[in-house]
Amino acid sequence: MPSKRKKIALSCCFFLAAPVFCANGHANNQGPQERVESPSVTVETKAEMKPETQLDANKTDRTVGHGVPGKSPDSYEPPIENSNSLGTAFLKHLASDQAAIWTSPAHLRWADASWLFPMAAVTGGFFATDRAVPPALPASANKLSRYTSISNYGLYSMVGAGGGLYIWSKLTHDDRQRETGILAGEAAIDSLAVDTTLKYSFGRERPNVNQGLGKFFRGGDSFPSDHSAVAWSIASVIAHEYPGPLTQIAAYGLATAVSATRVLGKQHFPSDVVVGGAIGWLIGWQVYRAHHDPEVGGKGWDSFPGAEFREDQRDRRDMGSPFVPLDSWVYNAFERLAAFKYIGTQMLGLKPWTRMECARLAQEAADALQQAHDPNEGAARLQLQLAREFTREMNLLGGGRNFTASLESVYARTVSISGPPLTDGYHFGQTVSYDFGRPFERGTNGQAGGSFSAVAGPLVVYVRAEYQHAPSAPTLSDTVRNVIAQADQVNISQVRSGPVAAINRPELLDAYVGVNLDNWQLLLGQQSLLWGPDPDPLMWSDNIEPIKMVRLVNSEPFHLPGFLEHLGPIRVDQFFGRLGGHPYVPRPFMYGQKISIKLFPSLELGFARRTTIGGTGGTDPLTSQNLLYSFIGKVNPALGSVPGDTESEMDWVFNVPKVRNYIVLYGDAYAEDDILPIENPARNPWHPGIYLTRFPGISKLDLHVQGVSTEGGTIAHTPNNHGLLNYYNGDYPDGNTNNGNLIGNTVGREGRAIRGWLTYWISPQSTLQLSYQRNTVSSDFIPQGGAWQDYGLRGETHFRGMFYLKAAVQAEHISRFPVLFSGPQNNVTASLEIGFTPERHR
Repeated sequence: MPSKRKKIALSCCFFLAAPVFCANGHANNQGPQERVESPSVTVETKAEMKPETQLDANKTDRTVGHGVPGKSPDSYEPPIENSNSLGTAFLKHLASDQAAIWTSPAHLRWADASWLFPMAAVTGGFFATDRAVPPALPASANKLSRYTSISNYGLYSMVGAGGGLYIWSKLTHDDRQRETGILAGEAAIDSLAVDTTLKYSFGRERPNVNQGLGKFFRGGDSFPSDHSAVAWSIASVIAHEYPGPLTQIAAYGLATAVSATRVLGKQHFPSDVVVGGAIGWLIGWQVYRAHHDPEVGGKGWDSFPGAEFREDQRDRRDMGSPFVPLDSWVYNAFERLAAFKYIGTQMLGLKPWTRMECARLAQEAADALQQAHDPNEGAARLQLQLAREFTREMNLLGGGRNFTASLESVYARTVSISGPPLTDGYHFGQTVSYDFGRPFERGTNGQAGGSFSAVAGPLVVYVRAEYQHAPSAPTLSDTVRNVIAQADQVNISQVRSGPVAAINRPELLDAYVGVNLDNWQLLLGQQSLLWGPDPDPLMWSDNIEPIKMVRLVNSEPFHLPGFLEHLGPIRVDQFFGRLGGHPYVPRPFMYGQKISIKLFPSLELGFARRTTIGGTGGTDPLTSQNLLYSFIGKVNPALGSVPGDTESEMDWVFNVPKVRNYIVLYGDAYAEDDILPIENPARNPWHPGIYLTRFPGISKLDLHVQGVSTEGGTIAHTPNNHGLLNYYNGDYPDGNTNNGNLIGNTVGREGRAIRGWLTYWISPQSTLQLSYQRNTVSSDFIPQGGAWQDYGLRGETHFRGMFYLKAAVQAEHISRFPVLFSGPQNNVTASLEIGFTPERHR
């Protein structure tokens, strides 16, 4: 069930949309439309009109509403006489404005998602962080009073500017000044009416009430801010009437000052002034657009992003497209095609990929195979199957109409564990890993679920949900709890006690909504990431359940402008989210950035960083100042350190050229607090791997081998780090986890692992895999350490492209773990998944 805050944010989006819908033909008095869309009708721009209907810009009379939405220019109607004056005309304008504003949600168009969704995402982000702001602000009564006075005087100045222009126009007979004063007053009244209605409807408490909880529907009047709404509406009109840079800086600068001081004076939360300011600016923009007289000068009518599109001609870079789940077979297929050198613009270190991006890569492989002198038969089969999977998207690569809703999958899965498993990768190890943080215990575990996606123009919606079951487990012994407390440097009372209850719950995995505009996809919801070319990267993996985040990523690689184009294709990813399940510092925030670049077709490099900050009771509260200092790595004098906990990563993929057996060298490196891992290569973990894509005489067999250790490094010049360096921070003892699972590689703290797997490609969608992994935990971290080995066999096959079967068996031998067991232990994990993927995209 959506939370109350989410419902409020959604409602606000509709109200914020109002002025734009007015501008698109829903007001009584409309400005000239550049193009009005409907499924079958397009109105030409002014420049496209026939000579007999085109208005001469130099002879434009005092009119507005030069076109009729939904009709061609040949249906031109007589203009409405402009009457920007006080009195009856002014009241009529107010009435028409309000009617258009409150009825506008009924006129939503898909193109409006290009601006409406980003605005909703920003609003949601401020809602999520509102409560952390007031405690970090000055509490001095004098300062609060001073900020409040500044905001009041700033608003009075803006009202005075509008009124002053109108009065001055009486002396100068300047029609432009006169119109500016009238429209500024009209916009202010419109925005105040909307803001007041919303304010008393939502009833949000102010920051200086009830410990700054900011609860809604409590009779308050905090959300949205009327100061901000009125200031920005006046600023919008003035900046449109006088579009020079100095005027815009002065108008918007004063409006910003009004909004900021309302927060600094603890009169409003940040979301209050952001939403109020957005409402005010949009209403000011609409009032100007609807009632401006072009003959007096000023800025021309502009349109919002997305209004220029016809849905049947939408460019793929402006199409919403769901991401392919990280456990899909297609990633291994693309990796093999890249190793065979039939695609060269893929970014293996930055996943997931959208379906549209997969279609682009499948087309790239098709072109390369067609040009090859002696194409690889296995590669050709892979490309053919990928082309079938992404048929719909491949048909849209050149543009088209992007509307569809699809059932992606339905599946049922059982995981049975016969012996004592390892369930704590942060301290000991994991028997089942890289499984989206699904719970598991000894006995029979299971999941049943499915996924659904829908796209509409720039919008995308994706939901993957399942029902999860895991058996109960006995309580940890006091000895184990004491080891955990010492390892994390916390009080034993903070360590979980009591038995683990059985889990029976519905759960969302990846579930998000997004909008794509000019190859930048903004997403809001729960998402999984894989930041590294290997399936178990050190920085971010699918070992955790998807976290709630706002994410901005370019869906396909792009080139930098100018001479920087020679750097090669680039992809950029960034997010801001919140973790869960932390007993020490609950609900910390985390943000991160990743860039991957193809310097050469055979060389891909990636660089990433992530930062943990905030949380309940944390030493680094989430404030704008702490956020900025953590981002640039600057010491906050008030804290005596750089806020938050930052880790960095670099990764690489090198496709060795001119090698017959197709050798790929890949890997990643990780560092705590360093800008790059190469600053201290001896102490930082390195995770290299090699990929042999075929063996002589067995062309369908390939091999991966990789190893990693987090044992290196020193603390205070001692020879060991006692588990207090990699994947650990004193301010956030469990900050590198989400609901108990490691965010990165399950080698964990002071661990070592070597892993290899052989894959036999029966067909593009049917594989058989044999794997081995050896793990150790240092006795410097866990008393007497630990060691275990995993032997695995797994297979996957698809039947006629619709039904699939995944089966796996893993034998685990725990040879040594004195803290957990009195002697060697064995367990066998068997899993079976049956699923259905309809041919929805073909």
